[in-house]
Amino acid sequence: MKIKDLCPDERPREKMRLRGAKALSNADLLAILLGSGTGGRSVIDVAQELMVSAGGRLSLLGAMPLEKLVSHKGVGEARAVTIAAALELGRRSFEELAVVDKRSITSPDIVYQLMLPQLKNLDHEECWVLYLNRANFLIGKEMITSGSLESTLIDTGRILRKAIEKQCSYVILVHNHPSGSPRPGQADIHQTDVLRKALAAVGIHLADHVVVAEDSFYSFSEERLGKAR
Repeated sequence: MKIKDLCPDERPREKMRLRGAKALSNADLLAILLGSGTGGRSVIDVAQELMVSAGGRLSLLGAMPLEKLVSHKGVGEARAVTIAAALELGRRSFEELAVVDKRSITSPDIVYQLMLPQLKNLDHEECWVLYLNRANFLIGKEMITSGSLESTLIDTGRILRKAIEKQCSYVILVHNHPSGSPRPGQADIHQTDVLRKALAAVGIHLADHVVVAEDSFYSFSEERLGKAR
């Protein structure tokens, strides 16, 4: 069915004007980004096939490489870039909300829930740092380094400079293990110890290092595996 054959209030753009963005499905929103169909297939058909290829999950669609997006019929390079850019904007919007969140970060469970959207489904390791004030409120969050499937380097000098600039009291280090096991390796343990000593030298406390996997985490402060809640 072509888009023009739908009732006017069922067409994605018209539906959004009449009911607002929240009334649209993920496929509807993708259809708006795509703009039009191709080869006798409606834009909704193309959008629905994209969602099916991502298992119905926007997180997996956002992690999909551009070359895989382009391989879908009806999605050229320009459309693939548009989709990737839109999903990245959504991710960054979530990050901004997290930074102004006034919850006190007092447990690795909170860290896990906060960072899972950024680290889930990645095929490489990333190292992030949370900067907290004296009341354990989040005053900054940023990715420090991005590595390979099996490792990433903890940039102690950069973390130290940023922590001093932000005048934070506590630092929480977070990185992911794409392998699925959150247990730290010897390199993780060594680099954590180096960072802890460097921060302590300027009066800043390394509150925790949380290693995130798909459905579990490891907390250096608690030295245990914790399940998502």
